[in-house]
Amino acid sequence: MRAVSLVPSLTEAVARTVPGVLAGATDWCAHPADLDVVRVGGTKNPDTGRIVSLAPDLVIANEEENRAPDLDALRAAGVEVLVTRVRTVPQAFGELARVLAACGARTRPRWLDEAEETWSAPEPSGHRVTAVVPIWRRPWRVLGRDTFAGDVLARLGVDHLYAGHADRYPRVAVQELRAARPDLVVLPDEPYRFTAADGPEAFPGLPCALVSGRHLTWYGPSLARAPGVLGRALRAARR
Repeated sequence: MRAVSLVPSLTEAVARTVPGVLAGATDWCAHPADLDVVRVGGTKNPDTGRIVSLAPDLVIANEEENRAPDLDALRAAGVEVLVTRVRTVPQAFGELARVLAACGARTRPRWLDEAEETWSAPEPSGHRVTAVVPIWRRPWRVLGRDTFAGDVLARLGVDHLYAGHADRYPRVAVQELRAARPDLVVLPDEPYRFTAADGPEAFPGLPCALVSGRHLTWYGPSLARAPGVLGRALRAARR
């Protein structure tokens, strides 16, 4: 089995569970740190010619992270493409099991069982709070409806205010975000790298939680630690 992964979190899952299967991955596939495979460009602009030249048995993709024209080009070249859809934590577990089985895993990995057990009863971050969750600035964009990260936060006691928006990642003026008066502003370090010096200053008077984007948005081995990592950051911001 030879596979190419176009999804960073799935790259980590496959590399950890079935070592040696991956022949290629995107430039953004940073985990595991010692992954030694051919790099095939970004998630939004992969080099389809290079991918085809690797002669993979399977390309692993995601309906949100990857563009349909690129996946269609791979299929037209005779490459099998597995496209995942992950909008909730339970969906993540199901899709992870499907991907790993397609990549030749003969047994369910222990880390996946541990992650599912951890999320079966995650420790809440305290009483339920409202939040806005920017994922980009210049222009400002926030979590909207039907997102994996939104479901992660909801399971930790955080209800983000744009969960009912018509768009999944709406563009919202920062003045409107401030006027919404959330209990909390959640600032992940990816896709935009919010830091203590870049983000909180836009929300004077509002508590801001700087959180790990990997634990908020990745569905892979990091899921096992995500409730604890995120919960600590959320509680610290509200003290």
